[in-house]
Amino acid sequence: MDQTTIALKDTSANPGPLGLLAFGMTTVLLNLHNAGFFELNSMILGMGIFYGGLAQVIAGILEAKKNNTFGLTAFTSYGFFWLSLVGLIVFPKLGWIDKTSNPGMIAYLVMWGIFTLLLFFGTLRLSKALQFVFASLTILFFLLAIGDATGNAAIKQFTGFEGIICGGSAIYTGVAVLLNEVYGKTVLPIGPVVR
Repeated sequence: MDQTTIALKDTSANPGPLGLLAFGMTTVLLNLHNAGFFELNSMILGMGIFYGGLAQVIAGILEAKKNNTFGLTAFTSYGFFWLSLVGLIVFPKLGWIDKTSNPGMIAYLVMWGIFTLLLFFGTLRLSKALQFVFASLTILFFLLAIGDATGNAAIKQFTGFEGIICGGSAIYTGVAVLLNEVYGKTVLPIGPVVR
């Protein structure tokens, strides 16, 4: 009996730019608030649910089709981070649950910082741009936890500016990957990929 193997070519689009832009834009907007430019408002919460949250989860699921375990884990996790963060803010206002205590919020931020630090080690086999995104995000989570632990307004404001840089680096990386792919050459450098 003759057995023939057929190789299927993956022709699906690269979900990386969507995930990076969803993360980056939402992070910049939240950290403009943290830096003191405007109040925590429905624009930030809406972005957290629909772009930072749902769009990243979709990007993560699409990364699974690309056989990219790192992309699946990162985008899906950070998508659910945004959804859970909005839940922590909105659910108490709706009277569904009690507001998270300060120690509880610190633990939440520290756990996300540890998770991000662990993922950072995976970026050492990826581009320099992704290394910067994950390094600055690790710092951001720990600074947020320190700000909540100390109640120091200056640390919280500084953290906002660091978060704007982190989100901006994700936007840059997402646009660079997108444009480099569209033009078939390096339009915006992201650094060498280490293999």
